[in-house]
Amino acid sequence: MNRNLLNFIVTIILALVLSQFLPWWSVMVAAFITSIILRLKKGAVFFIPFLAIALFWMVYTFLLSSGNDFTLAKKIAVLFPLGGNPYVLMLVTGLIGGIAAGIAGMFGKQCALILNEKT
Repeated sequence: MNRNLLNFIVTIILALVLSQFLPWWSVMVAAFITSIILRLKKGAVFFIPFLAIALFWMVYTFLLSSGNDFTLAKKIAVLFPLGGNPYVLMLVTGLIGGIAAGIAGMFGKQCALILNEKT
């Protein structure tokens, strides 16, 4: 299996498990751990965790919001300049989570490089 795809899948699975016990930043822990274990190269270090968590959060928010006909999402979308569109709110949520995970993935890669230098 391709290393990028494996990292993508493991990041989503780990984020799903950790999000049951930890707050929102658990996705950053998932990206950090998978970046240490499954090392990626160049731009993939940022973009694979970014895409994994962005997809995870967008699907997760859709599943949570569809249970109540997007009532809360519509109200929150009105508070932000999103025109009351809950789908744009889900996209923004995914982007925020993706950026956080991408940065955590880069940090994990840098920590792995430092640990390998010392040994």
